[in-house]
Amino acid sequence: MSRLLRYFFQGLLILAPIGITALTLYWAFMTIDNIIPKELIPADAAFSFLKYKGVGFVLVLLLVIVVGYLSSSFIIGRIFDLFDHLLERTPFIKYIYTSIKDVFDAFVGEKKKFDHPVLVQIYGVDVWEMGFITQVDVANFGLEGYMAVYVPHAYAITGKVFMVPKDRVKALTNISAGEAMKFAVSGGVTNI
Repeated sequence: MSRLLRYFFQGLLILAPIGITALTLYWAFMTIDNIIPKELIPADAAFSFLKYKGVGFVLVLLLVIVVGYLSSSFIIGRIFDLFDHLLERTPFIKYIYTSIKDVFDAFVGEKKKFDHPVLVQIYGVDVWEMGFITQVDVANFGLEGYMAVYVPHAYAITGKVFMVPKDRVKALTNISAGEAMKFAVSGGVTNI
């Protein structure tokens, strides 16, 4: 019986990450594919191809690529900048829009924020946490000699920002930012 239980958990260790990854990818694909409601598709034969699975996903992917391409041109790029400026100035919407925009910029934009991995002492002298410098100077908060360090939570997409003295932060130069994030989010179980 114990051998059977051991085989069960061994199989679970192999299949659970594969299954969760597959389900996540399936959910993302289906969500994007169903952005165009099937009820809104005209009944005539010219648009019948839109009812097939995967067509909505491809169309959304093409839309994102086309918008990226158009934003790189001077005139269309200025129109996008104007729309961006308008959203950043609209009451209430500006808080949602700028927060989401800053998160995307932090991960994939030109102003990547999570590219300086550090070890930081927060709770004790001999206790170090993995984090990322997000602001080198936070004097505008009245904290001279402090910096902002984002510390991600393990097994989550959340984290906390700590204002810590600069002498309690140690730069990590021997690993990449991606490896540091993977290590922190995995709870330290990933090998680097």
